[in-house]
Amino acid sequence: MTKPLKKAVLPVAGLGTRFLPATKALAKEMLPVVDKPLIQYAVEEARAAGIDQFCFVTGRGKTAIVEHFDVAYELERTLQERGKLDILEDLRRQSQMPGSITTVRQQVPMGLGHAIWCARSFIGDDPFAILLPDDLMLCKTSCTQQLADAYRETGGNVVAVEEVPMERVNKYGVLDIQEDKGRLVSVKGLVEKPKPEDAPSNLTVIGRYVLMPEVLQHLSKMEKGAGGEVQLTDAMAKLIGSQPFHGLRYEGRRFDCGDKVGFLEAQIAFALQRPDIAQAVHDFLPKYV
Repeated sequence: MTKPLKKAVLPVAGLGTRFLPATKALAKEMLPVVDKPLIQYAVEEARAAGIDQFCFVTGRGKTAIVEHFDVAYELERTLQERGKLDILEDLRRQSQMPGSITTVRQQVPMGLGHAIWCARSFIGDDPFAILLPDDLMLCKTSCTQQLADAYRETGGNVVAVEEVPMERVNKYGVLDIQEDKGRLVSVKGLVEKPKPEDAPSNLTVIGRYVLMPEVLQHLSKMEKGAGGEVQLTDAMAKLIGSQPFHGLRYEGRRFDCGDKVGFLEAQIAFALQRPDIAQAVHDFLPKYV
């Protein structure tokens, strides 16, 4: 039997240099899309998959992320006194169970693999999801839920994947495919940021994973890969052959909110999903075409 998937790790220690000066004093994960910060979308996505334990891998200046999920007594009292009960109810519905959020510090910027290794005590011997908040997902069924279903089906590691133009594969981890089953792809290898001419495919890993805890054994060796960093892709590749490993063609859309254009597109796409403002957005968009 597969263990239930109840844990998620969210690496949030990045400096957000591509969004300076906005991120000089504000964590990039707190940048809002419409009226919710990126980190909240990621947590809600994980919760929709039945995950109820979260570990934020943070860095200096990231305390606002944790405070966002805390109870704001003064704010709640003010909303109550002013009769803004609908807003108050929204806040309370989004609140987390006490003790469900853990934080650890990544004191040095040594890559995504190092960030996940920092959460080793939280992960323990359990399967866990990884959500990179920069990748904002718009899916009818939570992308993490889709991965969780695939994990229960395959009993092993599953990563969300999508096809990109060959000239862009050098920005991603790329799958070496053993068998293409349509929705699921069995994997025989992974390559981190290969040159286009060396890439085994154009099927790339995005910021959603379900991994087995054995990946920590490989991360603990602190072997440096592309960019001189500890690469999660390299550690995942070493699981292949000893555990099931699949890529999942998820249903939905991804917005790269680490990129300014992707972030702006996400604003429009998510605003158009909102019944309270969709029509107003439809009305003003033609003015800018």
